Amino acid sequence: EILVNNGVKEITLLGQNVNSYLDNDEKLKFPDLLKKLEEIGVPRIRFMTSHPKDLSDALIEVMANSRNIERHIHLPVQAGNSEVLKAMNRGYTKEQYLSLVEKLRKNIPDIGITTDIIVAFPNETEIQFQDTLDLVKKVQYDSAFTFIYSKRNGTKAAKMSGFIPKEIASDRLERLNKEINKISKNILNSQIGKKECLLIDGFFSDKNGEYLIGRTSRNLKVKVEENPEKIGEFVNVVIEGIEKNTLKATVI
Repeated sequence: EILVNNGVKEITLLGQNVNSYLDNDEKLKFPDLLKKLEEIGVPRIRFMTSHPKDLSDALIEVMANSRNIERHIHLPVQAGNSEVLKAMNRGYTKEQYLSLVEKLRKNIPDIGITTDIIVAFPNETEIQFQDTLDLVKKVQYDSAFTFIYSKRNGTKAAKMSGFIPKEIASDRLERLNKEINKISKNILNSQIGKKECLLIDGFFSDKNGEYLIGRTSRNLKVKVEENPEKIGEFVNVVIEGIEKNTLKATVI
């Protein structure tokens, strides 16, 4: 309430697994917390990160019915093969993850989904890696943070045999990123012509001029020519093009 009264327009709830939030005193779970924030009048609400094993139907319902919660969810999958996911101790299968994505798409058709993926986990086969590529194609992520597995002392994985050679791991990462970048570009192209209400949260300049930066509801970055005094304000725009991985827009 204090933040809203002081003019804050967007709040991001941040945690390793925000879905597992529980206020023992008030018996509030994460969907209840989001409802409370909406009742207070927070104009825009974002949150990350969501662990798939704790993503509930109640949370999806709250997101679907809200005007304040942005149409974006970061849902780390880590791998697209159930055997690898079990070795990672992720607590879900590939099929269960895809079922969650199906629920999200059905209830929130315009949602943007991002993720984290690790390649070359110990003993990962080429066929298992292909399962990850298959999942990426099915989900159609807006973007992804991708990594090659790195050993961490003290973890169960560090004691596993079957370390993947560097050249194979690098090749898998390159192929994964190529597929993700292709999907991301298609998604950006699909936004052209759409009208958006951006919260301007940054400013930058280059050889072509000075621009303000905002994000769409599904967390896509947009640059727009506008007065720097608009930072921290809402601006209505129409998406007109793409520059690298950023949308370009004009104020309307």
